[in-house]
Amino acid sequence: MSDTPFGFGLPPEEPDNGDEGRKKGNQGGQGGPANPFGFPGMGLPGAGGTGGADNPFAAMFGSMNPNDLGAAFQQLGQMLSYEGGPVNWDMAKDIARQTVAQGTADGVKDTSVGIAEKSAVEEAVRLADHWLDGVTSLPSGATTAVAWSRAEWVEATLPVWKELVDPVAERVGAAMGGVLPEEMQAMAGPLLGMMRSMGGAMFGQQIGQAVGVLAGEVVGSTDIGLPLGPAGKAALLPLNIEGFGKDLGVPSDEVRLYLALREAAHARLFAHVPWLRSHLFGAVEGYARGIKVDTSKLEDVVGQLDPSNPEQLQEALQGGMFQPQDTPEQKAALARLETALALVEGWVDAVVHEAAKPRLKSADAMRETMRRRRASGGPAEQTFATLIGLELRPRRLRDASRLWASLTDARGVDGRDGLWEHPDMLPTASDLDDPDGFVHREQLDFSEIDKMLGEAAEKRGRQDDGEGEENK
Repeated sequence: MSDTPFGFGLPPEEPDNGDEGRKKGNQGGQGGPANPFGFPGMGLPGAGGTGGADNPFAAMFGSMNPNDLGAAFQQLGQMLSYEGGPVNWDMAKDIARQTVAQGTADGVKDTSVGIAEKSAVEEAVRLADHWLDGVTSLPSGATTAVAWSRAEWVEATLPVWKELVDPVAERVGAAMGGVLPEEMQAMAGPLLGMMRSMGGAMFGQQIGQAVGVLAGEVVGSTDIGLPLGPAGKAALLPLNIEGFGKDLGVPSDEVRLYLALREAAHARLFAHVPWLRSHLFGAVEGYARGIKVDTSKLEDVVGQLDPSNPEQLQEALQGGMFQPQDTPEQKAALARLETALALVEGWVDAVVHEAAKPRLKSADAMRETMRRRRASGGPAEQTFATLIGLELRPRRLRDASRLWASLTDARGVDGRDGLWEHPDMLPTASDLDDPDGFVHREQLDFSEIDKMLGEAAEKRGRQDDGEGEENK
């Protein structure tokens, strides 16, 4: 059972010599196991810590000027009166924007994107799409190329974070309403309402802080292998790209172009594989449906709560009253999601390298940098793991990339990309263990199967029509 609130697993420890190294865990100066997000003054309930770190509202009130207390209590009142869904997304958005405005740990503040930066991004994406035309049969998926500031990234991606997180939060939050017997629920209505509001606020604060810090790290809209931005938009963040390439010793235009290749490759895949997005997000929902909450602790806590004592409620929430347990359904859903994401990232890695290798001197170095960034539990993976409990296995990404490269050699570009036509044609987790076996295995021709099914349905329809005529 998880010791973290709402059952979200802690991200894996980062290696000392990882691409991002320890600095990822020290962004706020108080990283470590008790605080997977590493935010100053923001400890997870039940995670322990000292001072205000284990107070979920410390980030809001910790450095408050006494003159602003009135506004602070007004905001607290708004939190407690929240009656929306399982996550207070208004709060999440506000906190994310505030976090962005504060700047990153290295003192870099967000800035508006200038005309020259927009032009550079548009040109990079245009050239990247041209290069990709020669290495994949999937046509361009980016109708527009945009350069975002960090704040614009927050605004553009929050709808997708909502889609990802709400099913999990909803499932956990439903435990609140099912703890008390029906005859007691009416009497405890105000208390349960307060608990839901507090739960929504705590979710909102954690997610807002996470997304705000993530906005200072990401270089585009597909860093976690999922399309976080609007369909048809290839998006890059010039400020973060500059920071990403600062210590690489690679010309800035090459860094931008390589990252544009990755963004444009993701765009092609999600634009022209219509089932892929729903497949990935469906696995997240499947994970949520598999959540089983051990309500025994929650029942004990609720039975002892005094509705007139808000501090007691806060202490209960901090104590980690929700402790979801791993279930077979969850494990199966996460396995499907991990494999699918590995296949997405492996395909992108393979086609981008094929396009960049003959043209960019830094292609090998950039590829290894991106791989190490992912393998060291980079910011995107950590945030995703903490929010929905998913941890990508870096070994799978390399295996998937090798498999796609082998498929290219054996079947050509069309044969490789044709596997995306149907989810049942894709490699499985066991195929990643035996890529040669998959590459040389005879594949089912789904076009023939569809044809046979269509003919059978047509024949059945004619028979039904004939029976109908006889019965007249």
